[in-house]
Amino acid sequence: MKEKLLYLCHRIPYPPNKGDKIAAYNILKFLNQHFDVYLGCFIDNPEDNQYQEYVRSLCKEACFVPLNPNLAKLKGISAFASGLPITVPHYGSRTLQKWVNQTVNSLSLDKVFVFSSCMAQFVLNRDSAGTLHHVMHFVDIDSDKWRQYAEKTHGVMRWIYQREHHTLEKYEKYLAKQFNTSCFVTDAETAMFKNMVEAPYKDRIKTLGNGIDTNYFSPSAKHELAEKYPLELQNYIVFTGAMDYWANVDAVVWFAENIWPSIRKLVPNSYFYIVGSSPTKQVQKLDSIAGIIITGRVEDVRPYLHHAKASVAPMQIARGVQNKILEAMSMECPVTATTLGIEGIDGIEIIPDSYLYISDSAENITQWLTDKLNHENKSAQVSRNWLKENYSWSARLSPLLHYLDSSLE
Repeated sequence: MKEKLLYLCHRIPYPPNKGDKIAAYNILKFLNQHFDVYLGCFIDNPEDNQYQEYVRSLCKEACFVPLNPNLAKLKGISAFASGLPITVPHYGSRTLQKWVNQTVNSLSLDKVFVFSSCMAQFVLNRDSAGTLHHVMHFVDIDSDKWRQYAEKTHGVMRWIYQREHHTLEKYEKYLAKQFNTSCFVTDAETAMFKNMVEAPYKDRIKTLGNGIDTNYFSPSAKHELAEKYPLELQNYIVFTGAMDYWANVDAVVWFAENIWPSIRKLVPNSYFYIVGSSPTKQVQKLDSIAGIIITGRVEDVRPYLHHAKASVAPMQIARGVQNKILEAMSMECPVTATTLGIEGIDGIEIIPDSYLYISDSAENITQWLTDKLNHENKSAQVSRNWLKENYSWSARLSPLLHYLDSSLE
């Protein structure tokens, strides 16, 4: 008989079409193998309601709470009076709190896994005095992202981002004291956070890495293009990711301004596909530049990687592992990334530059991409082979069973 486990995450962990949902979904599948999972999460996109039934099939029980983005933003404003990070009241919910209280108390649950710091409130505010063994997965040091955002803005927004950086860092340190184990995706993030917390809590900080489903992201796997783009006929490079996420927006704007004009001049028949849901107005404006195509949400990202001459990850703001890089490598698509973009993926030094090129120089990236666009597709099979050996989800998540075992403390 399986043990019971409460699992809280800030978005429904399906479909796996953006970084946090990819990790949350694979963690859910992993936990389902070992526990009876009681899942509590938000649905912040009405299109995701169609996936409730499938997600329920991976759980003993699930509670889905709709999140109205506009109302959530209004609730977030209350943080200025409370001194909390904006993200905490943003995700506040009496409905979810009631469900957590009832579930923990009625089933006498003693284990909980929390994905994202904003969900910790539902464990800390519960109305039961019972003891829980709880594990927090911060994923990344989110407070440091806000610091990076602040450095790139001015005026009122700079002050808001600086405030979120300071309040969230304080909150992260507080949670590290409350939780039995706190996890980060990379060893570098783990080491960085250990330096941020007091000595008695350093040993509680662990790594829980991301993986890649190489069976799904495979050139030989069945995948069909649902959109009407002539990918097989076009000479193109691609960027993939949620296009309402600031780090992605910043990356494609930087690329469009600093690299694309030179490439288009050198290879006039080339195209740059920006593939991802919810493109902001800033991203949509790039569609007016010759050769740039904004797809918006697509049914399947794999065809875009399969036919591309290269995938780009020119991140100027980043923390942790970029799933877009792992996915492209698994599809045998050559990748170029900045040093920030590749941060957190260890051991890639053995992959030749012709398949994985790391540079922060616009001139060097331009030259590498121009060479790709001027030649036939070159399958990066060596990258895929390396991933299969080093980044399977089962291997990357196996430490989680140890973290959840209170008897091992």
